[in-house]
Amino acid sequence: MSTSAPKDEFDEAQPYPTGEIPFADLPDRKTIKQAVAASSLGNATEWYDYGAYAVVAGYIGTHFFPGEYATLLTLATLAVSFVARPFGGFFWGPLGDKLGRKGVLALTILIMSGSTFCIGLLPTHEQIGLWAPALLILLRLIQGFSTGGEYGGAATFMAEYAPDKRRGLYGSFLEFGTLAGYALGTVVVLLLELGIGSEAMTDWGWRVPFFVAGPLGAIGLYLRSRMDETPVYQEIEDEGESEASAWGDLKELIQTYWRPILTMAGLVIPLNIINYTLLVYMPTYLETKIEMDETPALLVIVIGEVAMMALLPFCGHLSDVIGRRKMWWTSMIGLFVMSVPMYYLIGTSFTGALIGFAVLGLLYIPQLSTISATFPAMFPTQVRFAGFAVTYNVFTAIFGGTAAPLNEKVVSATGFLQFPAVYLMFGCLFGMAALLFMKETAGASLHGTDIPESEPEDYGTDVIELEARALDACGR
Repeated sequence: MSTSAPKDEFDEAQPYPTGEIPFADLPDRKTIKQAVAASSLGNATEWYDYGAYAVVAGYIGTHFFPGEYATLLTLATLAVSFVARPFGGFFWGPLGDKLGRKGVLALTILIMSGSTFCIGLLPTHEQIGLWAPALLILLRLIQGFSTGGEYGGAATFMAEYAPDKRRGLYGSFLEFGTLAGYALGTVVVLLLELGIGSEAMTDWGWRVPFFVAGPLGAIGLYLRSRMDETPVYQEIEDEGESEASAWGDLKELIQTYWRPILTMAGLVIPLNIINYTLLVYMPTYLETKIEMDETPALLVIVIGEVAMMALLPFCGHLSDVIGRRKMWWTSMIGLFVMSVPMYYLIGTSFTGALIGFAVLGLLYIPQLSTISATFPAMFPTQVRFAGFAVTYNVFTAIFGGTAAPLNEKVVSATGFLQFPAVYLMFGCLFGMAALLFMKETAGASLHGTDIPESEPEDYGTDVIELEARALDACGR
């Protein structure tokens, strides 16, 4: 049942500001911007870890997994963190619906940044033998457990703070944090390699990128600790409609909301195959399979990610105007058609790799930019955190954590350099099937205890303009 605002909410005949003002209960713009910053920085810290780990994978393999299968074992260790993500989702998600979003997000960023920082302190295989990879795996498991609550919680937090008609725009900044984290990890490693050289990087420089997670996490923790609980959650808590038990209602969640769970799962599968094939595996692919030197390979990634970041807010805003479903359809069809041609182009030269990666990345943006607006709106407030966290992390563990090692294994065994493109197409088939069942939620209200669903009148350029007028009338 829809809980969207009445259709006459934006009637221009309503007086502003002397009459009843729509959106009068919205947080002021400063508060919304603080919520965006607090959510995005935590997400950037999370994905900085993955970005940094991916680009120093060769160094990690040398120190922790010496031997013929160093690269594969290093990427498999990256995948180990995904084993813990569903457990994190089952733990943090219901807790966030019971105790609130703010406290859970403060804990997850602290654990996440701390475990990443500690990777830089680890002794190597040469120093302590098998204890070295064992400790690395333990830290990856801790990182994955905290991530199981971080992403779903940050997306829920941002979605519940954002104005309904601009949820796509504001939510896109969470994914801006994702790419900023990836890009920062790549840039830090690139600058280190240019500054101290490969020998020093192999010796001690590989540790430095992990230390950067410490101050990132401290800043994120500070920002989150200063935020109030989201207005949407505070509303149901005041009315006594929040979850009575943190974990006792997981069975009810699955029984009652299995349709949105399955729909979201069908979208999470391609999202993760694309994300981890393009953004995590690509540096290894360029260096070991295309035999591109380290510096130009990293430049390809950085330039492509910066181009993607520039497009994120535009696509987020566009989803508020035309709806989420059209954005996802455009991305799925575009990637299905262009994956193989672009991977052939990537294998031709530095310029070809730059163009191919950029094209695939830009086609991915219509999905990436709308995650934070799309997935939280699939569930009602009282189970939103849990529904998002459980669904997202279970299927991310299966398809995200395995993407890099699977691509590496198949390409190495067969020599078929276009396998990652075929794998992207495979994921898009799941996504297109799920889109047939996805409800449009652009412009729908997230308040209340029913599943949000928008009407065509709930979004569009005229609605956004009227909302801006209403906010201006409020002096915000």
